[in-house]
Amino acid sequence: MNLNPEEVSRLIADVAAVEIMPWFRKLEPGHIIEKAAGDLVTIADRAAEERLTAALSVMMPGSTVVGEEAVAADAALLDRLRGEDHVWIIDPIDGTTNFIEGRSEFAVMVCLAQKSELIASWIHRPVTGATVVAEAGGGAWMEGARVKLKEPPQAAAAMTGTLLAGTFGDPRYNRRILQRRDHVRAVRSSRSAAIEYWRLLLGDLHFSLFTKLMPWDHAAGVLLHREAGGHAGYIDKGDAYIPADMFRPGLLVAPSEAAWQEIHWTLLGDTAEL
Repeated sequence: MNLNPEEVSRLIADVAAVEIMPWFRKLEPGHIIEKAAGDLVTIADRAAEERLTAALSVMMPGSTVVGEEAVAADAALLDRLRGEDHVWIIDPIDGTTNFIEGRSEFAVMVCLAQKSELIASWIHRPVTGATVVAEAGGGAWMEGARVKLKEPPQAAAAMTGTLLAGTFGDPRYNRRILQRRDHVRAVRSSRSAAIEYWRLLLGDLHFSLFTKLMPWDHAAGVLLHREAGGHAGYIDKGDAYIPADMFRPGLLVAPSEAAWQEIHWTLLGDTAEL
């Protein structure tokens, strides 16, 4: 496989500058579409995904694409995640609601994967122009500097994180998490998985627990976090993240395996009871 991560970074930045930023704080009602109740998409989301899909497919002949907006039109595209081909997983604007409201907490997420293997990933913030990129085994990098997670506190009660439990996931796990959320320092979510991973990489958060597990929300972030030294696992069995495995009760992302175990026990206790 001949992949130039910098070429992909330049592509993503260019698409963001041309297709996304001209609409920032300039959207009108006709530029916003409700795909489903409470699920919004904009003219910028669709244009950015179309550009990325076309360019990435050319950049790696034989690869396929799973984009959030394309899947909204044809859910069968998710089957590509279990195929043999390399797959580009794209979220053209993660944090669309923030984008619509004129808030800067949104980003473009791209991951290259093959079945259960995460190969390379990018998160780009159009407002600041910053990109963080990772290749499996090569570390996570931002602006030429390697990103390493900070050492977390030993006690879960001293760790700060977000708990996105409620609407999605398994109600049994969600109830347990919500009952025990005051055992950690839970803070408000940014309403964007991309920004949650960004905050984790910078050390503003120690952990995040997600229950909405669509592949475009997590594939890029999990690899970046892993390459920075972190650990992610599903909360029911503790096994590693797989993009196609999107109907599990939740994914816990923590700065180390030891921290993962500490937070998991603090929030869930003995899951054999559930």
